[in-house]
Amino acid sequence: MGALFSYPVRAYKTLRGEVLVLPARTVLLLVCLLLLFVPLITSQPFTLRVLILASIYAVFAASWDLLSGFTGQVSFGHALFFGVAAYTAALLNDNLGLAPWATIPIGAVAAVVAGLAIGIPCLRLRGTYLSFATLAFPLILVGVVIAIPSVTGGELGIYGIDPLSASRVSSYYIVVPSMMFLGFAMWKITDSKTGLVFHAIREDEVTARASGINTTRYKLLAFSLSGLFAGIAGGLFAHFPPAGAGPETLQLALSFQVIIWAVFGVIATVYGPMVGVFILYPLTEFVLGRYLGVANEARVLILAVIVLLVLLFMPRGIAIWTRERTEKVCPRCKLQNVATRSTCRVCTAELD
Repeated sequence: MGALFSYPVRAYKTLRGEVLVLPARTVLLLVCLLLLFVPLITSQPFTLRVLILASIYAVFAASWDLLSGFTGQVSFGHALFFGVAAYTAALLNDNLGLAPWATIPIGAVAAVVAGLAIGIPCLRLRGTYLSFATLAFPLILVGVVIAIPSVTGGELGIYGIDPLSASRVSSYYIVVPSMMFLGFAMWKITDSKTGLVFHAIREDEVTARASGINTTRYKLLAFSLSGLFAGIAGGLFAHFPPAGAGPETLQLALSFQVIIWAVFGVIATVYGPMVGVFILYPLTEFVLGRYLGVANEARVLILAVIVLLVLLFMPRGIAIWTRERTEKVCPRCKLQNVATRSTCRVCTAELD
């Protein structure tokens, strides 16, 4: 019983000593709590739909960051993982009648296989060569999808499959907590020894290899993990109304959109791309679409201008720009401290 009660005590100490002492972490906690209470505040279907899709895209964007931001293996065809999982889930549900709780994990496994299929032949490529190689794979798959309409539905796709749940609120409480859990899982991966190796590969792969790191294995691991999380996002998307999968889940526009979200937030952080999604996607759908009634073409133009302005004045991303103005880094122990402190909260060193 003592061990059982130790977990809440440990969680409280972590919350008080590591989360509430920093503005960025406190705001993140409050946003997560707010998201969990949104259905109690409003049950408007459009609001819930936008937040559900933002949660799905947030996982997708973070999965791109796990591969491209942390290991430097920049992918221009990340929609491949998303689309493979979406089509796999749709086909399994439509043809075999499998429930969403079974099709989504299988779709994620299919995305991992796709990640290995891309990673193995591209291991010898670097920089722009790798990026353009990844760009080719979703284009090839789109051609395959259109070429066999009897299986994939062709240009129309596969729709009318089972939804994630019977109601919008229950779907919300499936997707949003899943997004939080998956985001935390990706952050823990990058905060581990594996994350340090990913950083080393990004900074100098030759040096990492010379120090004894099996860079080939870790790059394949990065492709696989990125495919896994992107695949879960794709499976959730496939079972969210209008439930199904079509060529749009493989389009290059989606691959470039995820890069915009990641760069807007900040890369190599996991949380940065998720922040970028939750700012840009609701801005596009709520403010520009629903309330101002801006046409789709004009929305893209306005969004491009906003992103360019942010990157002009915040080149490292909006999340880092905000954190740099609310927090300080201790020169001795390198821990983050609130900007108003004059001494470090741990080692008591003087802060500039």
